[in-house]
Amino acid sequence: MAKLLYRLGRFSAKRAWTVLVTWLVLLAIAGGGFAIGFKGLVDSFDIPDTDSGDIVAELEEKLPDFSGASGSVVFHTENGEAFTDEQTEAIGTLVGGLEDLPNVASAVEPFSTEAMRATQAEQMESGASQIEEGQAELTAARDQLDEGQAQLDAGRDQLDEAQAELDTQLEQAQAAGYPTDQLEAGQAQLDEQYGELDAQQEQIDSGLAEIEGGQEQIDAQTHQLDVGQDLLGMADEYSLVSEDGSAAIASVSFDEQLMDLPQESKQGLVDYLSDNAVDGVKADVSNEIVQTIPEIFGINEVLGVLVAGLVLIVVLGSWLAATFPIVTAVTGVGIATLASLAFSGTIQMTSVTPVFGVMLGLAVGIDYSLFILNRHRRQLMAGKEVHDSIGLANGTAGTAVVFAASTVVVALLALNVTGIPFLGLMGTVGAVSVAIAALLAVTATPALLGLAGERMLGKKARAKLEARRDGTGKPRKNSPARAMKTWKSVVRTIVGVVVLGVIAIPALSMRLGLPAGDAQPEDSTAYQAYETIEQEFGAGANSMLIATADLPAGMDEGETLDAQLDIASALYDQDGVVAVAPIAVSDDGELAAFQVVPTGGPNDASTTDLVHQLRDLPAVDGQYELGVAGQAAVNIDISQGLNDALPLYLAVVVGISLIIMIVVFRSLLVPLVATLGFVLSLFATYGVVTAVFQWGWLSTIFAVTNPAPLLAFLPIILVGILFGLAMDYQLFLATGMREAYVEGAPARVAVSQGYRSGRRVVTAAALIMISVFARFVASVASMIKSIGLGLAVGVLLDAFVVRMWIMPAVMTLLGESAWWLPKWLDRILPRVDVEGSQLEGNDLSDTLNT
Repeated sequence: MAKLLYRLGRFSAKRAWTVLVTWLVLLAIAGGGFAIGFKGLVDSFDIPDTDSGDIVAELEEKLPDFSGASGSVVFHTENGEAFTDEQTEAIGTLVGGLEDLPNVASAVEPFSTEAMRATQAEQMESGASQIEEGQAELTAARDQLDEGQAQLDAGRDQLDEAQAELDTQLEQAQAAGYPTDQLEAGQAQLDEQYGELDAQQEQIDSGLAEIEGGQEQIDAQTHQLDVGQDLLGMADEYSLVSEDGSAAIASVSFDEQLMDLPQESKQGLVDYLSDNAVDGVKADVSNEIVQTIPEIFGINEVLGVLVAGLVLIVVLGSWLAATFPIVTAVTGVGIATLASLAFSGTIQMTSVTPVFGVMLGLAVGIDYSLFILNRHRRQLMAGKEVHDSIGLANGTAGTAVVFAASTVVVALLALNVTGIPFLGLMGTVGAVSVAIAALLAVTATPALLGLAGERMLGKKARAKLEARRDGTGKPRKNSPARAMKTWKSVVRTIVGVVVLGVIAIPALSMRLGLPAGDAQPEDSTAYQAYETIEQEFGAGANSMLIATADLPAGMDEGETLDAQLDIASALYDQDGVVAVAPIAVSDDGELAAFQVVPTGGPNDASTTDLVHQLRDLPAVDGQYELGVAGQAAVNIDISQGLNDALPLYLAVVVGISLIIMIVVFRSLLVPLVATLGFVLSLFATYGVVTAVFQWGWLSTIFAVTNPAPLLAFLPIILVGILFGLAMDYQLFLATGMREAYVEGAPARVAVSQGYRSGRRVVTAAALIMISVFARFVASVASMIKSIGLGLAVGVLLDAFVVRMWIMPAVMTLLGESAWWLPKWLDRILPRVDVEGSQLEGNDLSDTLNT
């Protein structure tokens, strides 16, 4: 590897314009691809095969109007008073026009909806009164019939007595042989009276039958009324118009999922509201609709580059040399970003993905070029010829750059093993940015150095070099390196571990989520909409859930209504539920959907608990299977999926990177120490971002408007990037230690020599990365802000506490054992010569220490 990079460095230096023009051509090709292929970015996230995803698929099939993305337009009066009739009418017209916009499936006008609910309530009260009146009439009619029946029964009893007496007289007359004509006439009269009673009985029976039919009808109406009142009562706690009449919510549903919804459609809705504003009324749009694409390269990135430039000038002592890392880094970022965006038309790319690539490309691009520049500068000052020095710097520092970049690339590409598409794409774009940065460092940097010659040194440095050549300069004196004392090594190790452990304490309470409206800047429309909804309608109105239930086939209307009541009651009885309302039943009658309003906001622990609680419920009445969807549930599933993917990802990254470091350092303990140190700095980083973004510490300084759970994919992103960067610094420090050890220095002394030779450039590299990452903390996008702070703090803790404080102390304590490697493993491992010993032999250490 060292020989190959040595030859590549000399070739690039001698064919400088060929190399630089090639990179410019690649930049132009990437720009052309961007112009042709860029189709826009999305600002939401998705994980396949989640519980909510399955419910959304079922809704798409049977209730498509409720399967797409949804958001809210929040209207509120500027004076805080109730809406006037004119404002109410204007808002109704405005909301009605939303349905004519692209991708808008429906828009619920709040005032007519509330009026309809009020009408339904009045109708139910009127219906109850009518039923009471009908029941009273039926009761009175029944009483009359009962009275008639009693009279009829009394008349029949009298006839029965008369019949019995007549029968006796007939028997006596017949026995005595008297005539019976008169008695038979009496019998005919009784039969006639019996007939009249039977006719009256038929009338009474008919009347009773009618009453029974009326009673059944009233009972059915009463049952239906009771069901309707119960359902209306369970939805009573949620309204689309605030209690004081000063705020109202218009719910907007789209015909596409949030990931698929074009940015133009969302912006079109915002523009429509702006162009048709209602006098005295402010319209704010919820975060789902108004999320904006963060700026890919803006003033924050420029300021980060300027700070990096100042650090480079201090380290390199030359304005000209300081421009080289910036030029190569910006070129690499341009190529990687434009090339990645060129595929946005065929691959769904989240808005944070290119920003992620820019962030990484700038940081590592500057650092990688700096490592080679610094080595070349030292060699020039030692008297090396320009082209030989460039080749040697590329063969030594360039080899370390290649292996350092490989650890970052491996860590980023490993994001694909999580099975989460948007995260894998972020890792791939980041890996491409790092790979291009490394290629530019080992080709374009030597080319620029070849063009600059000795002018890359500052005036003072060139004067010292000239004085040394003509013998008038004083030789540079270096104090001999001494091993760190054992007690000092122990103290440094303990202090470093304790400090990181204390900083990591907040990580024990770390919670994950996705940004909601409360995470946006306070002056943003998304934040205003979120706050208005929470204050006027309750926190749960910002985290609506959709619950679904599978219904048996063949149910009639009454049975369906009863089933809706049973399901709604089961949902309403759960802790953490404010309101439940049936919203639709599929045409085939086999799927019912319900709106569920939780007590907490979208990132509250109570909402997460409620989603899991509802999913764990057994089938209602043993037959209605429940499911839960809605944006809050989707976000919970994404957070859970990311959390579940972290252990596998960490194992893959650490495993592969350990193999790389074992090959580079030819040691088992050095990679182990490096990895354990990373774990310490990682959890300390988690502690800092948890304290700032979740606990709200220093929220004013970092412009955290509302403390909330951490960005769901932040922990896994920090693992990938920080592990790679941590191994960068480990490589640049530990290779110097191994260099000295291979050259014959005692193991403990070699640690000090390597530390002295690498501390300045590692310090500069870390400061550059921190400055680049820290500028992203000023972003208005909460996602970018949290990633920027996490990376800046992570580099700070890992570079200065772990790599430059703890690691030299532990390496000193390990002594010779630090470089132990089983002989059988030593024989089979490839030799990469990261120290460049094959290039200069034993004279290499002299060059480094000069």
